[in-house]
Amino acid sequence: MSILDFIKSELLEIIEWTDDSRDTLSYRYPDDDKEIKNGAQLIVRESQMVQFVAAGKYADTFGPGKHTLTTENIPVLSTILGWKYGFNSPFKCDVYYVNTRLFTGNKWGTSNPVMMRDKDFGVVRLRAFGTFDFRVVDVPKFLREVAGTDQNFRLDEFADTMRSRIVSVFTEALATAQVPALDVATRYSEMGEALLPIINPAMGAKYGLEITSFVLENVSVPPEVEQAIDKRSSMSVIGNLNDYVKYQMGVGMGQGGEGAAAAAAPAQMAIGFGMAQELMKGMQGQPAAAAAATAGGGMDVLTPEQAAQALGVSVEDVMASITAGELKARKIGSAYRIARAALEEFLRG
Repeated sequence: MSILDFIKSELLEIIEWTDDSRDTLSYRYPDDDKEIKNGAQLIVRESQMVQFVAAGKYADTFGPGKHTLTTENIPVLSTILGWKYGFNSPFKCDVYYVNTRLFTGNKWGTSNPVMMRDKDFGVVRLRAFGTFDFRVVDVPKFLREVAGTDQNFRLDEFADTMRSRIVSVFTEALATAQVPALDVATRYSEMGEALLPIINPAMGAKYGLEITSFVLENVSVPPEVEQAIDKRSSMSVIGNLNDYVKYQMGVGMGQGGEGAAAAAAPAQMAIGFGMAQELMKGMQGQPAAAAAATAGGGMDVLTPEQAAQALGVSVEDVMASITAGELKARKIGSAYRIARAALEEFLRG
């Protein structure tokens, strides 16, 4: 090997990098102690940026294309290296390739519940999760604040930091938005778009990144709140308790055995109460006092417990109907009293 060939082998004439992974954010080109030839070709592909670093200082940045490295198009690097008069010798510096493509489908989620005030449930704890897309927009800041001098900086090295930063901003935004917990599900898309202007300034100023898409996939409440919502929904679905008891009786009879007996008990009580209603209708020609004495044993007013026993449901169900305004009752002191006529009106729907 001639001296010329030896010198040539020690110089980098073409600098390029092809990314064969899907999670590399930045890559420091391996120089292997080789110097870069002045006039070498730098190839930067689409979705790539190249940052030169010399003597610990950030120099020139190159976008997509083919670039010839001369003192004319590396002015910052020439200044750092002291090439004031177009000195054309080989030079040494670090070359960083930064992936500027869109990194999609990154998951985020709240590790701890978010405490917020809700008009329906008072103070409630919410958990949320979703996905986000991002890209590098400020190469020097990203290398300085995030990747550093890492030769091969991958997404998993920064994923936890990204998630914690996003969750912090989301938590603050959700707490101040005062969106009712029951309405959050209908505003997933709206909230995701509204959070972008809040998240991006922080991410850009701190890390040189831009969040292009923020998706809120689910917001959940604690199990006890879910049970309360389910009970509330069940009451709305049941509607007419009389029809519901008849339905339960039919289902129990179809099951047979203990299921039939369990379903028949409240249904029989409801039927008995229905017979009392019919008896009262048939006695409308009698004086009101006599009719009341015959049908209700002399009692025109029921307690919630007596109403629950007559209907074959729990006291909690009766109180829920009273609270919802479906069953009329009057509160005397700390107790509720239900007129038999109000109960009959409730059963008629």
